[in-house]
Amino acid sequence: MKTDKENDMKILMINKFLHPNGGSETYIFKLGECLKSMGYEVEYFGMEHEGRIVGNSVDAYTSDMDFHGGSKLSKLTYPIKTIYSAQARKQIRKVLEHFSPDVCHLNNFNYQLTPSIILEIVKWRKEHSKKCKIIFTAHDYQLVCPNHMCRNGDENCEKCLSGSFINCTKGRCIHGSLAKSFIGTLEAGFWKLNGAYKYIDKMVCCSRFMKEKLDTNPVFAEKTIALHNFIDKIEKSDVKKEDYVLYFGRFSEEKGVDTLLSVCKELKDIRFIFAGTGPMEETISGISNVENVGFKTGDELTKLISKARFTIYPSQWYENCPFSVMESQMYSTPVIGADIGGIPELISDKVSGELFESGNKLELKEKILKLWEDRELLNKYTENCKNQKFDTVEMYTEKLLKIYR
Repeated sequence: MKTDKENDMKILMINKFLHPNGGSETYIFKLGECLKSMGYEVEYFGMEHEGRIVGNSVDAYTSDMDFHGGSKLSKLTYPIKTIYSAQARKQIRKVLEHFSPDVCHLNNFNYQLTPSIILEIVKWRKEHSKKCKIIFTAHDYQLVCPNHMCRNGDENCEKCLSGSFINCTKGRCIHGSLAKSFIGTLEAGFWKLNGAYKYIDKMVCCSRFMKEKLDTNPVFAEKTIALHNFIDKIEKSDVKKEDYVLYFGRFSEEKGVDTLLSVCKELKDIRFIFAGTGPMEETISGISNVENVGFKTGDELTKLISKARFTIYPSQWYENCPFSVMESQMYSTPVIGADIGGIPELISDKVSGELFESGNKLELKEKILKLWEDRELLNKYTENCKNQKFDTVEMYTEKLLKIYR
C-alpha cells in the first residue's frame, strides 16, 4: 500500500535513445509503462529522433548524433562531444527545473549524452536542496570497459578492468580503429579522474556476473545490486514438439554461431533451424541440414520456440541476461547454453537444460546428441521448464521501487 508521499514520486528515465532501438529501450519503455500504471509520474530524457515515442513536458532533448553520417564539420567535433556535452547539461536542466524528479534513472548515456548530465543533476539538487536519487541500470560493461563488451576482436578481454584504459588504445578495441579506441580511452580516463560516477547512489546489474565485473572498481563495489531482467508473462500451454533444434538471435561470431555451425555439419541427421540476421547469414545458408528462416518476431517466433525440441545459446562473449534463454524456458523449451557471462544464472543445469564449456565444439556436440536421442531426459527437462520462474515487469518494478526509496 503506497502512502500519498510515495504516490507522488516522480521518476525521470534517462537513455540516449528514446525510440525502439534495442534491449535498453524495451526496458525503459516497459518499466515506464508499469510505473505509470502504479500511479507514479514518469518522464524521459535523451536524444531527439524522428522515431521518438516517449518524452518530457518541456520538449527538451539533445540533438541526434549520427556517428555514421552527418557533415564533415560535425564529424570533427564528435570526439569532444562524446566526452563532454554542454548541450546535454543545458537540456536536462530544463527538465529538472520543470519536472523536479525524485529519482533520475540512468540507462545508456555514454558518448551521446555523456556523464556530464550526472554533474548537472548533482548541481541542480544541491541548489534546490532536493533529495533526488541517481540510479543506474548497467546494460553493458561500459563503465569498466571502453568498448562496453569486455572483448577485443574475437577474444574476451579484461585488461581495462584494472582501470588502465590505455589498453583499449593499445588493442584497438573499438571497431579495430586506433582513433576510435583512443577517444574511448580518453572518455573513460576523463570521467575516472572527474569522479562523476561516485554520485550514483545504486547500480542495478542484470546478472551476478556483471556485478562481479563492475565490483572490480572499488567506487562501484558498494553500490551494485544484481537483479535479473524481467520477461513478459507467458501462459504455459502444451504444444506438440517437432523434430528440429532452434537457434534464434544474431548471426555473428561472438554469439558462438561459428562453433554451432561446425557441430551442425557433423550432425547431418538432425534438422537445425536458425532464425535471425547478421554478418554470418551467407555461411548459414550453405549447410544442407540447416534452414535459415530469417528474422522472426511475434507469433511466428513464439511458434518456432514452442515447437522446438530444444534451443541452443552458444555465445562466446560475456552475455549479461539474454532474453532468449529466459523466453525459451518460459515456452517450455529446454536450453543448451554456454557457461559464460550471466547464462549459467538462468539455466538450472541438468534440470531445465544443460550447460557446456563456451567454444567447446566436442562438448556441444555431445550435449546435442544426448538430448536429441534421450526422449525421456528431454521430456523431463521440458516438464521442469514449466516450473522455471522469472520476474514479470510488475515483480521487477516492485523490487526497483525499494531501490528508488
